[in-house]
Amino acid sequence: MADTRAAPLRLGSIAPNFQAETTKGPIDFHEFVGDNWVVFFSHPEDFTPVCTTELGAFAKLEPEFTKRGVKLIGLSANTRGSHESWIKDIDEVTGGHVSFPIIADKDRKVAYLYDMLDYQDTTNVDEKGIAFTIRSVFIIDPKKTIRTILSYPASTGRNSAEVLRIVDSLQTGDKHKVTTPINWVPGDDVIVHPSVKNEQAKELFPDFRIVKPYLRFTPLPKEKATVS
Repeated sequence: MADTRAAPLRLGSIAPNFQAETTKGPIDFHEFVGDNWVVFFSHPEDFTPVCTTELGAFAKLEPEFTKRGVKLIGLSANTRGSHESWIKDIDEVTGGHVSFPIIADKDRKVAYLYDMLDYQDTTNVDEKGIAFTIRSVFIIDPKKTIRTILSYPASTGRNSAEVLRIVDSLQTGDKHKVTTPINWVPGDDVIVHPSVKNEQAKELFPDFRIVKPYLRFTPLPKEKATVS
């Protein structure tokens, strides 16, 4: 069978559009994004243990994503009816409430489009021999631009708090001309972007400090420290 996957997506490219059936009805993906940020994540299969814990965790964190103008949407390689039955289990087991849509992608059309398939573990296939999806995450901004791509093997559950942290970093950087250091969380000092000269930095960040000419830390002014 010929390899029909789309070319690998890169940061900065436009997220491909598609139409699909979901647990909330049919969608056009770009219309779904609208003027929002979107976290789009895939799962190998319904009624599997790791996926169940992940969807429950995202459901519990959804209010925090909503505060940041972020919509969640999942994908799993099964039918809408299967998803709807599985959601009942997820809510029961995790104590969450899955209210975001889950794409029905039994034929892997969206998975191929977003290169979500597992080519490392060739045993990760369904009864027809079609590869299941891995645990992919795409963070997409309101311009439909892909800002982050994460890929986890099917055996490893994701860290939902890390996905939220990445959103905070991206939104903070976009708004304030800064970058964020390792392990940064909101409230920590940030790094003045290299494109900002010291003269401008003094105006934007009166308390910035120079560690090295290329490394300048600053707290965000209190009125700027809130999540956008």
